[in-house]
Amino acid sequence: MGDLPVLAVDLDKTLIRSDVIYESFWDCASTDIWKLLQVLGSLAAGKAQFKARLARNIAIDPASLVYNDNVVDYIKEWREQGGKAVLVTATDQSIAKATAHHLGLFDEVYGSDGMRNLKGSTKADFLVERYGAGNYDYIGDSHADLPVWSSARRAITVGLSQKERGRVHSLGGEVMHLSDAEHSIRPYLKAIRPHQWSKNILVFLPLIAAHEASIYGWLEAFFAFVCFSLVASSVYVLNDLLDLSADRVHPRKRSRPFASGAIPLQHGTFMVPGLLLTGLLFGLYVQRVEFLLIMALYYATTMVYSLCLKRKLIVDICALASLYSLRIFAGGAATGLPISEWLMAFSIFIFFSLAAVKRQGELVDIVKSGRGKAKGRGYVGDDQLIVSMMALSSGYIAVLVMALYLDSPAIRELYSHPTRLWGNCLVLLYWVSRMVMMAHRGIMDDDPIVFAVKDRVSRYCGILILIVIIAGIM
Repeated sequence: MGDLPVLAVDLDKTLIRSDVIYESFWDCASTDIWKLLQVLGSLAAGKAQFKARLARNIAIDPASLVYNDNVVDYIKEWREQGGKAVLVTATDQSIAKATAHHLGLFDEVYGSDGMRNLKGSTKADFLVERYGAGNYDYIGDSHADLPVWSSARRAITVGLSQKERGRVHSLGGEVMHLSDAEHSIRPYLKAIRPHQWSKNILVFLPLIAAHEASIYGWLEAFFAFVCFSLVASSVYVLNDLLDLSADRVHPRKRSRPFASGAIPLQHGTFMVPGLLLTGLLFGLYVQRVEFLLIMALYYATTMVYSLCLKRKLIVDICALASLYSLRIFAGGAATGLPISEWLMAFSIFIFFSLAAVKRQGELVDIVKSGRGKAKGRGYVGDDQLIVSMMALSSGYIAVLVMALYLDSPAIRELYSHPTRLWGNCLVLLYWVSRMVMMAHRGIMDDDPIVFAVKDRVSRYCGILILIVIIAGIM
């Protein structure tokens, strides 16, 4: 067994299922966006210098990275047979050393040093100079590794497409494939969260509240819905990229596509602007400047929320409530229908309540998991009682606003029997109370509106509210 050659292993998308440079980029973006902009300026000095400066400004925890089990197992078996393993990567030397130290599987570690970007032909020249051509096996993952494989004894691939595999075989040497390339659309669908689009039904609320039956108005609202859904998906992807470290220690969120490594971070980085621009193209069909301005405000608010506000106590709940409300304003702007003071007041209080319920559910998870504080948030586990009180009180005020509206002159213009609508106050009182109770018991999903769409009792409440409204009209 002593005749085994050196086993050289790449890091990005080989040993780990993600790319450290994108891990570093999004880690820096989530902690200090201004520092990231300064680091990006070092790109002019070359990739090696950029990686070195980025590594100095972030703290990647090797324990939080998602490792490729097939590669790790192969290295362990290699070492058990008496072989020597080295980590050779284009990632900065400091991060490569920390990763190797965490795993304890490598005899030597070589990475980019600020002057030399250890990738492609540069990596091949380094390995040949140190170990000699044909005296090492190399595990890699991409087209850039072809020069390294060409001088290796054995080319070992990870996740290559059939086309790239053919190129490796054309080199003429011994080839081994550790894992098949996965090309499933499911992780990408999961990342854009189409189930969350149910929240965007709120853009139709101004039409419903005004009893508008115009086909043109509903068509405009539909395009607004599609625009909002795609733009919101861009935000979801952005949030997942910014929350990588927090998601990986969360009991449920660790299975998200980016946190689990099911989707390369590089793909996610391009999905953010791609979804945004596609959504705005649908927004152009609305042909109302006010709608596009609201969409710009929505995206700006979500950016500020993702980068800053979500860490601020109470402010994060206010921001979430405003994002819910903006959907209603977007529907009004898309259809040209004014938003009444009553609808505005009701939406503020009911959405503040739902945003508080969302936080309450997260705090319950924290207490159950034994963590004292929410990572990346401004709350501790003991705050759940106060947050639940906020959710209840704001929800009850929303019901009060509805009760006052039922006694206003405006209600008589839309309903023949407005007194019948008092039944909806009782339904809403029950529903708000139950939502808070579900969050208290740890049953609430991450978003209360999505939970309500899935929840059978909530759907019954919605049907009952619709029946009462029809009874009030007839």
